[in-house]
Amino acid sequence: MSVEILNGATIAGFVEDEEAFNSWVRDRFAALDEDQDGVLSYEEMLKELQCLKVFETDFGIDVKTDPDEVAGVYCFLFSQFDRDSNGVLDFEEFKTATKRMMLAVADGLGLLPLQMILEEGSFLKKAVEWESTKLVP
Repeated sequence: MSVEILNGATIAGFVEDEEAFNSWVRDRFAALDEDQDGVLSYEEMLKELQCLKVFETDFGIDVKTDPDEVAGVYCFLFSQFDRDSNGVLDFEEFKTATKRMMLAVADGLGLLPLQMILEEGSFLKKAVEWESTKLVP
């Protein structure tokens, strides 16, 4: 983990750089595709969905969350990626949903710089690294 400064423009710029964004998405998809069948099952995507930190307990708040509610939220999130509702995600579905989600994060962050702790290999860390290469002449 590292402490980085970023804003919405950092994320949007990375997403708009098709070559850099597509490369990261391709690598992430391949890493998640454990059985290398070219699609992501719910089980393969579950770890990625859990990284989104959508529950209070993800932030250290001592709240007991109903397991059915947890399962329902993750199923809903998966369905947002699975546009053709066939139960698996192909690369294009994954790329489109990732892009949509990251642009929403960029919009939410706005243009004021924020200091954040980022995990190595995460999308946000990759966006910061991409931006730093653009700053060096």
